[in-house]
Amino acid sequence: MEHQVWARLEDDETATVGITQLGIQLSGEVFMCRPRRVGTEVAQGGTVAVAELSKAIVAVKSPVTGVVVKINETLDEHPEQVHRDPYGAGWIARLRLTDFARDRTALVTGDAVAPAMQEHAWSHRDEMVPATTPGLGRPVERGIS
Repeated sequence: MEHQVWARLEDDETATVGITQLGIQLSGEVFMCRPRRVGTEVAQGGTVAVAELSKAIVAVKSPVTGVVVKINETLDEHPEQVHRDPYGAGWIARLRLTDFARDRTALVTGDAVAPAMQEHAWSHRDEMVPATTPGLGRPVERGIS
């Protein structure tokens, strides 16, 4: 979950953060998600939440630096929202931004997002699907179908 997180800037100098759809596909079903407490300072790359997944218990890294001002309390009862609606009802926390000018330089934004996610998905393809599927022939090589 280190690189598969997102941040959406809000109008009040905060950012809502969560796990990307690709991050969920790589990690599997979310059984529990516990954000840091309101008032906690989190650095970019620091732990904003802990998630129990089908494969492991992992730290969810924050894409931005800030102070947690709100957490998604519905995740206590419905952690599946993280993988059912990662960019909507499955958000994890909202942070009051404290160093966004610096953080921005490390973020992938705009037209660069899709190629970056494709590259990450390709480099982790064995974690998402079996390398070979019986009866379906050899796996597809990059750029060759």
